[in-house]
Amino acid sequence: MAQTQDTPKHDVIVVGAGPAALTAAIYTTREDIDTLLFERGVVGGLAAVTDEIDNYPGFPQGVSGLKLADDLRAQAERFGAVIELGEVTSIKDEGDYKRLETTSGDMLAKAVLIATGSDYKKIGVPGEQEFYARGVHYCATCDGAFYRDKRLVIIGGGNSAIQETIFLTRFASHIDLLVRSSIKASDVLQHELDEYVKSGKVTVHLGTKTDEIVGENNSVVKVVGTKDGEKVDFPTDGVFVFVGLMPNSQFVANHLDLDEVGFIKTDQDLMTSLKGVFAAGDIRSGATMQIASAAGEGATAALKIREYLEGRTHAPQN
Repeated sequence: MAQTQDTPKHDVIVVGAGPAALTAAIYTTREDIDTLLFERGVVGGLAAVTDEIDNYPGFPQGVSGLKLADDLRAQAERFGAVIELGEVTSIKDEGDYKRLETTSGDMLAKAVLIATGSDYKKIGVPGEQEFYARGVHYCATCDGAFYRDKRLVIIGGGNSAIQETIFLTRFASHIDLLVRSSIKASDVLQHELDEYVKSGKVTVHLGTKTDEIVGENNSVVKVVGTKDGEKVDFPTDGVFVFVGLMPNSQFVANHLDLDEVGFIKTDQDLMTSLKGVFAAGDIRSGATMQIASAAGEGATAALKIREYLEGRTHAPQN
């Protein structure tokens, strides 16, 4: 391990560079708080790879995810934020500083913001990756409106799958719900779903395994599944997969308190179980998984981090 005096030091290191992270960086750097962001994938996170975002405030005609991500990045960098591509593999408490082990070597920070977000769980079938954002989606509120009066296939059988199926009925002409085994959603949701089944708006296919998502001319045309040992085709204009979210918290699993799914627990100040380490956005337990709320949490986290840093050098006021 490098000696502390030789290790680069920063006021704040942000792990991740999605909407929560970039918004936090805008706030901290505007107040001359030295801020470094580490991103292992795409700057902008899941938002950057979302084709069109219709529910972010201030864009009445919608905005492409890539443009929103680029604008957030440019704004953060204008105030002095530095974004480095790399991965943080561990965070350790060393009192006044937190030591971050990264692919660029060890670094020290007075405060850390974890905003690594989450990834949609994938079903891992042919066509899923190839048609991502071009017919295959994981967010109904983000992309559902693109399928007004069109057919949809939804994959999943838990609470989120049923909730999103009900939501998507306001757009789709018909929905085929493919459930690998049986529906595991709450009774309340199942009763609500039954109303749409009775109306013919939704058809539920229990015991149906998804095998392949097939497309033509850069768009999805059908889903191929297996039911009772036989192949079944489901013609469709789009596919929504709702089999859960996987939080990007593996690198802090042994250092911070996580909930039963793996999201990071925080207090009312967005501080984790480790003093000086904060969390915001989709990685945080209880987050709403929306871009607008992630940005809001990033702003809140930045203000709380500023208060924390000020508290390090000023005596508490009585």
